[in-house]
Amino acid sequence: RPLHTKAEQHLMCEEHEDERINIYCLRCEAPTCSLCKVFGAHKDCEVAPLPAVYQRQKSELSDGIAMLVAGNDRIQAIITQMEEICRTIEENGRRQKQHLGLRFDSLYSILEERKKELLQSIAREQETKVQRVRGLIRQYGDHLEASSKLVESAIQAMEEPQMAVYLQHSKELLKKITDMSKVSMSSRPEPGYENMDHFSINVDYVAEMLRTIDFQTGA
Repeated sequence: RPLHTKAEQHLMCEEHEDERINIYCLRCEAPTCSLCKVFGAHKDCEVAPLPAVYQRQKSELSDGIAMLVAGNDRIQAIITQMEEICRTIEENGRRQKQHLGLRFDSLYSILEERKKELLQSIAREQETKVQRVRGLIRQYGDHLEASSKLVESAIQAMEEPQMAVYLQHSKELLKKITDMSKVSMSSRPEPGYENMDHFSINVDYVAEMLRTIDFQTGA
């Protein structure tokens, strides 16, 4: 675009005010001008044409954005799955407490104290499990938020029309993307973690056994 070309023409060297910035110092990783290469601070450095470095780093940033977006999709799917696990744990907990209440309602008052203890056991495990999964959701959510913000920053950088201005910030942005992509997001609840069926009881006992009622183990 004309405005783009005009903007490039006015990007001049700070050391040589009449010289356009038109090359890139590979050693110093900075845009510079031809006089800086011949006589100035970069005379002993290896340089490359500005457009070549611009296109290469922009391609790297584009690949980084695609990688983050794909990772964000996977994280969102994991969050959705774990939210469903939370709902299932809570529903299973409510169902087991309801069953337990119905069983105890048919018994004598001697069962009330034991009933309260068993309900508390369900509630404790339900709370422990839900809190663990919600903690993971918060962890994944924080990562997703940070990654999404990084994607926004990268997209804004992609829209920078001036090559030299872009290259002044692209290296740091690429490093952030690389660091973000290396963060491990492998913690998840084990298969069947949401199961609460072990809080089942059998009340077909004689009265002398009522005081020893506990949750069934196994089946």
